[in-house]
Parts: sequence; C-alpha cells; structure tokens
Amino acid sequence: MECGDATALLLVVCISGLIFILMWRPASRRSHLPPGPAPLPFLGNLLQLKSEEMLNSLKELREKYGPVFTIHLGPRRVVVLWGYEAVKEALEDRANEFSGRGKLAAFEEVVQGFGLIFSNGERWQQLRQFSLATLQNFDLGKQSMEKRVQEEARCLVEEFRKTKGSPFDPTFFLSRSVSNVICSIVFGRRFDYADERFLNLLAKINQVLVRLSSTWSWLYEMFSWVMRFFPGAHKQVFQDMEDITNFILERIKANQASLDRDSPRDFIDCFLIQMEKEILNPSTEFHVRNLVMTVFNLFFAGTETVSSTLRYGLLILLKYPEVEEKMTQEIGRVIGWSRMPAMEDRNQMPYTNAVLHEIQRFSDVIPLNLPHALTQDTRFRGYTIPKGTDVFPVLSSVMKDPSRFSDPESFDPGHFLDEQGHFQANNAFMPFSTGKRICVGERLASMELFIFLTAILQSFALKSPVPLQDIDLKPRVSGFANIPPCYQLCAVPYHGTSEVNEEQPKDCPQGMVGTAGAPPNDRPSKGPNPAIEQ
Repeated sequence: MECGDATALLLVVCISGLIFILMWRPASRRSHLPPGPAPLPFLGNLLQLKSEEMLNSLKELREKYGPVFTIHLGPRRVVVLWGYEAVKEALEDRANEFSGRGKLAAFEEVVQGFGLIFSNGERWQQLRQFSLATLQNFDLGKQSMEKRVQEEARCLVEEFRKTKGSPFDPTFFLSRSVSNVICSIVFGRRFDYADERFLNLLAKINQVLVRLSSTWSWLYEMFSWVMRFFPGAHKQVFQDMEDITNFILERIKANQASLDRDSPRDFIDCFLIQMEKEILNPSTEFHVRNLVMTVFNLFFAGTETVSSTLRYGLLILLKYPEVEEKMTQEIGRVIGWSRMPAMEDRNQMPYTNAVLHEIQRFSDVIPLNLPHALTQDTRFRGYTIPKGTDVFPVLSSVMKDPSRFSDPESFDPGHFLDEQGHFQANNAFMPFSTGKRICVGERLASMELFIFLTAILQSFALKSPVPLQDIDLKPRVSGFANIPPCYQLCAVPYHGTSEVNEEQPKDCPQGMVGTAGAPPNDRPSKGPNPAIEQ
C-alpha cells in the first residue's frame, strides 16, 4: 500500500470513528431511556425492524421490553408508546411535554417544518389557533359544513346510481366526493367529477399515501440522509407533492387577484386577510410559505384519510351483510327514504353510530400516528427522555388494546354497544389521535363518515361480485397508513317496491342480489351473525 493510500485510509477510519463517537456518545443519557434493542452504528435497529411488517416488529419488541421502549431508525432515536394507558398518559396527562411534532422524513423534504401539521412552537400554536377558528366560522356561516357534506353526498349517490348496479371500484368515487368537501372550504369551490386535473391530483395523493406505506418508506425513514442523494421511489413522492403544492400556489394567486376583504370566500382568503393585518410584524407566521403548506395539510389529510375509511367501511359491509341489514332498518326508522341524513339523526341511531366507530377502529387507517416529539427533558414512567426525542404513540395499539376491547382483532359493533343496545363510548377510540395534537378536522371527518355512508345505504343495497368468503379485509399495504385492498362492489338501487327488480345486473350473480330491489324495511331479516352481534 502506498503512503498516500494509507494516509487516506487512516483519515477515513478516524473520521468514521469520530462520527461514531459523536453519534453514540450519550451512553450515560441513554442509560435512563426506556429499554430497547441495542442499535448498530449507522444501521440502528435495522435487524430487529422488518420494514414490510413494522407494526408487528414493534409489537414483538413491546412483548420483550414493555409498553414504553426505545428503537433506533438508523441514527435516529425514537421512543415508542404502546397501549391505551401509555398513550393516554403521554398525550393527555402529559400533553405539554409530548405536544411537539417529530419528523416524518418523506414529508420533511417538502414541508420543512412549515404549515399546520409539521410545525412546532409558536408557529404551530398560531396556525392551529387560526385554523380551528376559521373552520368554526365556516361552520357557522350561511353554508355550514353539514350542508356542504349533504350536497356532496347527493352527488355521490347520483354517481353510484349511474353504475346501474354493475360492479365498480369505489376508490375515486369516494375520494372525489370527500375531497370536494375540503376543497369547498379551502378553495371556495368544488370540482366537477370529470375534471382531469382534479382527478390527477387525487391520483397523486393516493399514490403518495401508498408509497409512504411501502417498504421503501421505512427504509427512507431510517436512511434519508443517504437515500435522498440517489434515485428511487422518493423522487416520485417529492415530485407528486410538489405538483400538489404548485396547484395550491396557483389557487392562492387567483385568490389574491380577486380578494374581497369584507367577504372572504374560503380558508385561503381568510389567511390572506390575516397576512395583510400582520404585514408589519417581522416575526409573523402568516406568510405564503405557511399558507401553502397549511392548505396542503388540509387538502391531503381531508381527502385521503376519510375516503380510505369509507372504502374500508363499504368493504366491511360487503363482508358482513347482516350489519348492513341492521343499519338500513335503523335508517328507515329514524330518517326514512325521502330526506338527506343530518347529524342530529346520529344520536337516535345507536347501531349505526356503533358501526361507524367500529369501522374506524377496525380499519385503523393511520396505525402508527404521526410522530410526536418532547418539548423539554421529561421524566416519564421512571425514564428520562431528552428534549427533541421523537415519540411514536402507536394508535393501533390503543384501538386494538385487549384490555379495552373484548375481541380487538375482529369486527364487532358490540364494542360500542351496551347490553341494552345503546351506544357506549370507549376512551380508547382515538382514530384522530388525542391531546393537543388531535386532528383539527375531527368533527368534519365524523360528519362525512356518517352522512356519506347513511346516504349510500338509503339508496342502495351493497352486493359483492365475489363470494363473501373470498373477501379479504387485510390491508393492501400497511405502513404509515393501512391502505384498503382493491375491490369492486355492486350498488343495487331500491325501487320503492317489495318485489325483486327483474332487471338484475348481469355481473352480480342472482343469488348475491337477493331482495335488493325492495325498500329495506320490507326486506326479510337474515338473522344475526354470532361473530358480529352479541
């Protein structure tokens, strides 16, 4: 070996050793952290965490180390909270300390700490307060959120009706309707269902969520500091998110050109007006960068999470037609068939309310929750966790906690019903997270789920083109989100008669259509399924 080569090799070894020491030096502090598997330099706990089965990997570590443990995603240290008690204690009882937002590497590349969801400190507090107040003001306006949802539900029912009972994939039917609700709030308008650019944006949102839930996503989470310099799926994710933000920027510029300060049309107008009020404040958080990213947050979350839950809900009802049967009977008793469902109906519909809660619990759309972070050095359950440490409060472990749900791995509306059949709340129901970081759109999302699903069941019997035993409820992809499997359904319209409609859809077998042509109250009961009803 030549002298120059030896010197270079020695330099590399020294630099690597220095990096190792800097990265893993805080051993004394780690000794007071929650227990966990020993990490390898640079690789962290790559050997213990299966990127394609991250949730199961965390569950296995919980069984070994308890409900609070430490893992390393590459060089990044994360404390995991597992189960209702640990998550509640952190996010509710110790809300201030656990209210920081941790990093999600793929999003961080684009949002860079701006906007509502991924910001911290004063920026987050101002944006959250403004967003909550603005959404509330829209709900109190002439066109309340409920009216917006009802109008979109009518459009959705008409789109279902156009299928004439033939099999179809409901994915973009649902995402178009759900997205139009949030679009009417943030952009002041809804989009035509045939609008190609709108459909393209929805496809990009869907693909971003799918990729964020893939094996690649966890590898990027661990090694973004290296992978960002190489080609891969992350480049397409970044491009898709950039395309969405460019669309939002166009809408902002259009609003700026036609802004009426006395009559704001949408969330963007309200934000622009606040920007003008604070134009002389050098430390203001109301600027275009935060506006773009906040609208991106609302548009993305308000489109995909609710539509994914609805997709799961329809699939579950296909799997368990006896549940659909009881829901339609309750809809007939309380709402009838001539008017649109309203939120005031829900309190009189305990079974439907229980099914909606159970759909959200069972589908578990965001299983790991968004990462939190410690806002200060914190003593928690005998451990010392340094300020800035990322925290994963695993929502799936809460909503499938066996101490809170009798049969957490099964779909059972009885999880939310008492012995008399009345609706029974459960504190472990946290699909929107809990504490200071609870989703600002919780009320709107709950409204959409109730009105959309009941409006569909008012007009159609849901039938599966495949045998019930072949319907698989397992997610197509599971990671950041649980992505529902691809499937088709038949929405067979009611015809206001107890006689079976003679013109049965050719692609739905005769035996699967049954008495779908009759109004629900005239349909014969199929009897309870012991696995579903108790």
